[in-house]
Amino acid sequence: MALEATGTVADTSTARWRDRKRYLWLIGLIVPSFAFMAIGGYELTGWSVFLWVGPIMVLVIVPTIDFLTGFDPTNPPDDVIEELENDKYYRYITFAFLPIQYAGFIVSMYLIATQGWPVIDKVGLAMTLGFIGGIGINTAHELGHKKESHERWLSKIALAQSFYGHFYIEHNRGHHVRVATPEDPASSRLGENLYRFWLRTVTGSLRSAWEIEAKRYRRKGTHPFHIGNDVLNAWLMTLVLWGALIAWLGVGILPYILLQAVAGFSLLEIVNYLEHYGMLRQRTDSGRYERVLPMHSWNSNNIATNVLLYHLQRHSDHHANPTRRYQTLRDYKESPTLPTGYAGMIVLALFPPLWRRVMDKRVAAHFDGDIRLANVAPGKLDRLLRQFPTPTTETVIDVIDSTRNTFDDGVRAARCPGCNYVYDVASGNELEGFAAGTAWRDIPDDWCCPDCGVREKVDFVPMTHSDEEAHLRKASK
Repeated sequence: MALEATGTVADTSTARWRDRKRYLWLIGLIVPSFAFMAIGGYELTGWSVFLWVGPIMVLVIVPTIDFLTGFDPTNPPDDVIEELENDKYYRYITFAFLPIQYAGFIVSMYLIATQGWPVIDKVGLAMTLGFIGGIGINTAHELGHKKESHERWLSKIALAQSFYGHFYIEHNRGHHVRVATPEDPASSRLGENLYRFWLRTVTGSLRSAWEIEAKRYRRKGTHPFHIGNDVLNAWLMTLVLWGALIAWLGVGILPYILLQAVAGFSLLEIVNYLEHYGMLRQRTDSGRYERVLPMHSWNSNNIATNVLLYHLQRHSDHHANPTRRYQTLRDYKESPTLPTGYAGMIVLALFPPLWRRVMDKRVAAHFDGDIRLANVAPGKLDRLLRQFPTPTTETVIDVIDSTRNTFDDGVRAARCPGCNYVYDVASGNELEGFAAGTAWRDIPDDWCCPDCGVREKVDFVPMTHSDEEAHLRKASK
């Protein structure tokens, strides 16, 4: 299937493409500043409404701005992708989010603990912190997908506020493998309301993250209770952060710490709910699910939410290319499109009857009216079929079978076709539980690429001798 990107500079044009959002990305730093906006507005006016600035901005103001500012479908052309990826300006913006986030968090907790504010005012500020932390999880999402180890550690730090450090593992190595399938706890189903999804994904994602790490340690021949376990070390960051605050400010702040954490990860899970609602990858003749394509994620080009969320709304390209940085993500015509930006859809999801009225018909249209091809919630198919009867003409889905490469015993290295990670037999991968010299035939078939988390062993491409030499030269630079 040939994918068609939208809004690029025409091939025949001599115009130089420029990122028109280059400096708009700085607007994203307003989000971690919500705490200071809340405190400043409250101190200057005495109006408690300022302490609720986080929910007000996300649920009211940003959806309104989305409506007024419109769309941006432009994409970077191929010849500037590498330059954009290597421009450190963009990653410095994400780095800057964290110190502002934690400065606001610490100052706010101090004020909650020491000021004689009414409880409702403290709750308002805690909710604002929760919305900051929830959007901070999006920053963690951007950082956690990168190959650089310092960005991955920054991702865990960003997650510490909300006690959702296991997201780092489950999202990268769980959700990206199982996305748009019934097996994925983070993919919502047609007919499933937000509140049922919340219970399923919060518990299911936790179990998934632990099992992923436990499986990795089983490959090492040991138990998972090690500091290197990325679930445990991420949770430890939270325990240190929260423990230090409680030791400093007293146990009285614990309810507000818990409130902001629940608000934060709940905001994340609402976004998960709307990103893949009803989407389903079809089974191939080999029994595996088809490769992730742009048609398996809901997209939006509303510019306001996109600059606040680092192009999270270009979700289709992100799933196809998880290591790609936010400034280079593209929009595709094949992607189903939400009626508004994520902020507006969050409000809609809170009201299930309204959500179903708006979204169920869009899911049906995406599958040419045949909802049997959708990811349907258990027990909901009969009701949905009464609402959307099966078309009289058979629906034909162009299913692309996943690559299933074969290897002989002489394979010395194999490359991920998605992100170009190379498994070298001589070096192995100790972190993944493969000692140096572990033969390719001894790698489990369901092992996923440790960089992109998308392609499994059977997708990898055996490298020729010349490929290996080129890889070694590049690695030595």
